[in-house]
Amino acid sequence: MHMADALISPVVGLSMWVISAGSIAYCSKKVKEEADDRKVPLMGVLGAFIFAAQMINFSIPATGSSGHLGGGMILTILLGPFAAFLVMASVLTVQALFFGDGGLLALGCNIFNLGIFPCFLAYPFIYRKIAGNKLSKGRIITGSIIGATVALELGAFGVVLETVSSKISELPFDTFVLLMQPIHLAIGVVEGVVTAAVVMFVWNARPELLNAVSRYEPVGRINMRKVFVGLLIAAAITGGALSWFASSRPDGLEWAMFKTSGKEVLENNGGVHASLAAIQEKTAFLPGYGFKKEEREIGIETAARPSWPAAHQGTSTAGLVGGGLTLLLIVLAGLGLRRRAKTVK
Repeated sequence: MHMADALISPVVGLSMWVISAGSIAYCSKKVKEEADDRKVPLMGVLGAFIFAAQMINFSIPATGSSGHLGGGMILTILLGPFAAFLVMASVLTVQALFFGDGGLLALGCNIFNLGIFPCFLAYPFIYRKIAGNKLSKGRIITGSIIGATVALELGAFGVVLETVSSKISELPFDTFVLLMQPIHLAIGVVEGVVTAAVVMFVWNARPELLNAVSRYEPVGRINMRKVFVGLLIAAAITGGALSWFASSRPDGLEWAMFKTSGKEVLENNGGVHASLAAIQEKTAFLPGYGFKKEEREIGIETAARPSWPAAHQGTSTAGLVGGGLTLLLIVLAGLGLRRRAKTVK
């Protein structure tokens, strides 16, 4: 559900950049105030895992479409809303800058759609209402599935509103929304099941972690070695090998665009769109999650997955490098916030 620049106008893109940047600043302030240093490594490991997980598109039967994990609810349940939002923003920034996934102008929209809805709407008003103060397996699973599904539906509706408000594409509201919401409902259910599975892994390994996060308490001295190791292994296997099995079918957004306009990819206009596309072409050293040479030879959409399954070096490299970059960015940002907090004191 990563929006491309061609869907939005400079006014909408800049507006969403400002909103998302303000949200990042606010969440950074809240994370700094938490002074929970033990959470920073967990943020990094989860960021690497979500990066890898988003590489895997799964087919939606009888539609010709596919979907991928958003990961917002996983992050929020395991980290709390403020840290989760920063991790999601980091994942999307790495994807846009170094892999050409999602436009630079649309980055603010993508951060808002995949971050704000799960962190600050679905989590407090759905998951926490269902899970309650006394967590149990049934409540966690139910809250995870419903929360993740609703978050993705809200994100899909955000894409529709931002696209239609921009008025630069041939995507009428009625048709576009009637295609976007049902396909993302199906994707959301799958995401909900995956979310529940990941959260239950952590619950079984360290239930005190979920209890602390649900009460907005520091993770303190909780031994999270088993969680770290499990998530790191999952990130490496997912990005390095399971990504070969990703579906080559268009994702939910591309599918809805094609059904509405007859095109899966819209052409960028000149001006700001062209300038940002040129910048992204220079920064994306593994465009389309594949090597640049492969992109030129077989096209960006199939560079990483020319066949199925695609045991491809470009795909594995992108998964491992992207996960590592995401982890590094988050840890450095966390250390920076920690240093600023000590300076203020």
